[in-house]
Amino acid sequence: MSLSMSNALEYSATAASEHAPGVRGDQYRSALRRHPAGVTIVTLESGSGPVGFTATSFASLSLDPPLVSFNITDTSSSIGAVRSAESLVIHLLGEHQQHLAQRFARSAAERFSDESLWTRIESGEPVLHGTPVWLRVVVDRLIPLGDSTLVVGVVVRAHEDPNPAEGKRIPLLYHEGAYHRPVALEE
Repeated sequence: MSLSMSNALEYSATAASEHAPGVRGDQYRSALRRHPAGVTIVTLESGSGPVGFTATSFASLSLDPPLVSFNITDTSSSIGAVRSAESLVIHLLGEHQQHLAQRFARSAAERFSDESLWTRIESGEPVLHGTPVWLRVVVDRLIPLGDSTLVVGVVVRAHEDPNPAEGKRIPLLYHEGAYHRPVALEE
């Protein structure tokens, strides 16, 4: 069977829904809790103020062009702002920023209330201080999938802290419902 690219997503969503009854939501969540993920915070300007949220679904998609993605649930308080955003910033958090990951996972009113934690870059997006790496991304496409939206963006700027302290080089991970740091394995 040959599928065109335009109906491939429709076919995939239909195929997934036909097979979904075999897995309950709690089983699915439990299985995925065992997969560690790097922690990111996505920030953007909504026109009525800064918006941000914690995301562990970040992925690199392509080197040429430089594409990245993340998912946001359709019930998120930030979904409207994401849907209308032209650009955003994805912060790849260090272990020293667990407090920010927790802050941006809570109530939207608390996320930017402490103005000492962030500033704006020239293009207007909010950027969190002390982040080892952040990427400015132009939104390329929004793809509704299930109860979420897949956001695909083109990286137009990559910022790395030029002199990170030792603790700022270690990424923040999320695994089994808790924050972790990676530990190198002996070879």
